[in-house]
Amino acid sequence: MEMGNIQDPLLPNGNGKRLPSMPLIYPTKPPENPDDDDLNLRQLLTVFKRRALVIAGVAIAVTSGIGFWSFRQEPKYESRFQLLVEPVTAEGGKLNKLAQVPGVTDVPYSVLDYDTQIQVLRSPNLMSPILKEIQKRYPDVSYDSLITSTKLKIGRLEETKILEVRYRDTDAKKVREILHQVARGYLRYSLQERQMNLKKGIEFVDSQLPQLRLRVDKLQADLQAFRQRNELLDPESQSQQLAMRVNTIEQQQVDTQVKIRENQSLYATLTSQLGLQPEQAIATTSLSEAPRYQQLLNQLQEIEAKIAKESARFTEDSPTIVALRNQQRNLLPLLEQESQKVIGTNLQQAGVTNDSPSSIRNQLSQQLVDAANQIQVLQMRQKAIAQAERLLNQQVRQMPVVARQYTDLQRELNVATESLNRFLGVREGLQIEVAQKSLPWEIILKPEVPKFPVSPNNERNLILGAIAGLLLGTVVALMVERLDNVFHSPDELKDRTKLPLLGVIPYSKQLKEIMPAATLADKMPEPEDATPKKGNRRQPQWYKASPFLESFRSLHTNIRFLGSDTPIHSIVISSATPGDGKSTVSVHLAQAAAAMGQRVLLVDADLRLPQVHKVLGLENQIGLSNVIATGCTAKQAIQRLPMWDHLYVLTAGQLPPDPTRLLSSKKMLYLMEQFHAVFDLVIYDTPPVLGLADGQLLAAHTNGVVMVGGLGKTDRSMMMQSLDRLRISNATVLGVVANGVKGYTTQSYYHYQHYYAPTESEVMKAKKLLQKRMG
Repeated sequence: MEMGNIQDPLLPNGNGKRLPSMPLIYPTKPPENPDDDDLNLRQLLTVFKRRALVIAGVAIAVTSGIGFWSFRQEPKYESRFQLLVEPVTAEGGKLNKLAQVPGVTDVPYSVLDYDTQIQVLRSPNLMSPILKEIQKRYPDVSYDSLITSTKLKIGRLEETKILEVRYRDTDAKKVREILHQVARGYLRYSLQERQMNLKKGIEFVDSQLPQLRLRVDKLQADLQAFRQRNELLDPESQSQQLAMRVNTIEQQQVDTQVKIRENQSLYATLTSQLGLQPEQAIATTSLSEAPRYQQLLNQLQEIEAKIAKESARFTEDSPTIVALRNQQRNLLPLLEQESQKVIGTNLQQAGVTNDSPSSIRNQLSQQLVDAANQIQVLQMRQKAIAQAERLLNQQVRQMPVVARQYTDLQRELNVATESLNRFLGVREGLQIEVAQKSLPWEIILKPEVPKFPVSPNNERNLILGAIAGLLLGTVVALMVERLDNVFHSPDELKDRTKLPLLGVIPYSKQLKEIMPAATLADKMPEPEDATPKKGNRRQPQWYKASPFLESFRSLHTNIRFLGSDTPIHSIVISSATPGDGKSTVSVHLAQAAAAMGQRVLLVDADLRLPQVHKVLGLENQIGLSNVIATGCTAKQAIQRLPMWDHLYVLTAGQLPPDPTRLLSSKKMLYLMEQFHAVFDLVIYDTPPVLGLADGQLLAAHTNGVVMVGGLGKTDRSMMMQSLDRLRISNATVLGVVANGVKGYTTQSYYHYQHYYAPTESEVMKAKKLLQKRMG
């Protein structure tokens, strides 16, 4: 397309309408970045590879220092001897059982306390005679040099009954001689002093036993007298018996009261029915049971019946009536005499009539008499129960005092008995221990003159030094890595930013110098639709593949993959800080796109420090700033590279005093719409994002931003701050480009294409999001 035929911005380009600006591809909530200090295994391997010189240097230095120190040490020799301090056979265990006293669990048996015994063997009192023998030959040996300096070590051999003594010194013969004297001294101690101490213990126990026996006997007598005095066997059982007796008495009291009320009720009823008192009822019942009285009473009743019968026929003066009256008067004294004999008083005084009682009345009278007698019996019983209850209550009140006194006496007796048993058990244990230790300790390993030094161990020291050096080198490397806050590899850039890695640009020394446009054109491939034409400016040549050129071809392809369904027509190439290579990436990406047949416009939007015209070797008299601020048209300012058919460049132009104002103007937006309508791809080279708003202003009106990270240059924190600023401005971040990868070969080229190009899932996700925004 000729530059003089720039289409009207309202007309569609080759595929129709211009794409509106897209929002961020980030999710609504940005993914949480992992802690920068946490390194996974791959990062650790990368750090080790990158800091190999640091690790190796520290390891060599540490190993050399330890080796120099080890070889300068004076050699030391060590020897040892072993003592069997307890019996090995089972007879010793049988003797231990003899010291077991029934009821006593803490009797000291003949099991040696090794920790205490070792401290005794190290004590100055025990070592003094041994040191005197040693100093006869080695006067310089003292207690401090022997024990305090830990030259002489005494310890138990694992869980055995063996004590092992070691000594270390620079003189091999001296080592053997000192151990020999120590062994002799320990054997003397085992034969004499240990048994002497045991015998003193037995004497002390024997002196205490008589007093303990007297105390036990006295307490037993006191307890016996107390039981006899209080008629007590066991306070607890007696308390239970008293409680049962109290309950029984209370129940008897209740039963007696119930029976008294029953008999009183019966007594009242019978008295009301008979109209008699108990004395009268007793007299009536007694007379009814006297035959002589009843016979006289019957005769009297017969005479009275005859008088009643004859009175109807005769008068009172008739002889018959007079005779009957005489008989009646003669029987009355006899009845009085008989009642006097039976009841002890006359009938009138007893309140008894001469009527002959019926059987029912006699029975009721008998019941009345029985009820009266039962009432008197129950009342006497109630008094007896109350008396017994008072006595029991008094015993119950006294029982806690008695129980307490009994408990105190029993406790004192138990304590005294336990003390006596303990002393008896201790005496038995000491006697058995004396029998066990009648023989001295036995030397089972004699001290010998050492032949080889034990210190220093040069081989071990060198190995430990190498290990310590590697560990210290690793720590130093990690510290250096933390202090070095820049990106070192493409995968680190991808992992930290959580963005697709669109391209990997290898390091090239030639990029430090400005390359002419013809040289760049020679390095780029032919367009895919290019055909040899007559009179063409250059002859077709075979495509020459190189990692550098292929990296930009791959970058362009990856960007096209992101927008295959909804094509990407405009992008912003930016970076976090200056010097990351954004201008170089912009120029070579534009060339790669043009070589693949797209109409490309490269706009140098860096109105502060433009670099595109320097890289391409173009004039910068008229550029973007002139088009925005003056009446100059885009047609006049856009330049076409002489060696490229589809590549157009709009340089920055004259540097304005306020670049941000120009880039945010309506004229700039109008120009961007024109560019997007005419060209297939518009690439904006903007200033760094951090600290400047230029890139953010333009990115919001394009299809997205491609961030360039310079390996070994770009600070990680600054890159993350730049991405945060882009999220705030609602700009679409398409991905990142790793620039300046050293050691980039053809093999690594295929490696990065396979592992670091946007995955199919990332591409599909971006496509769906773009389609959704377009719909």
